[in-house]
Amino acid sequence: MAEDKSPNELLELFQKMWGPASFPFPGLMTPALNAEDVEKKIAELKAVEGWLSTNIGFLQLTIKTLEMQKAALETLAASRDKSPKPG
Repeated sequence: MAEDKSPNELLELFQKMWGPASFPFPGLMTPALNAEDVEKKIAELKAVEGWLSTNIGFLQLTIKTLEMQKAALETLAASRDKSPKPG
């Protein structure tokens, strides 16, 4: 049962649920031993942030492009409906 587990065991279980690629929550990991480790972690996280920002930009551009295509198709369909029928 949950009440039989220590807080550390529950924390380990929670971290395992997130998988090996997960990032630990700030304050839940052991503190870094030196400033170089902290600097390295900051650099790694900034690289991830840059990668995510780039991907967000591409995603936003793709959405805008699809919205423009949709508007063009709707305009084309509306103009076909209004054009006089031959015959």
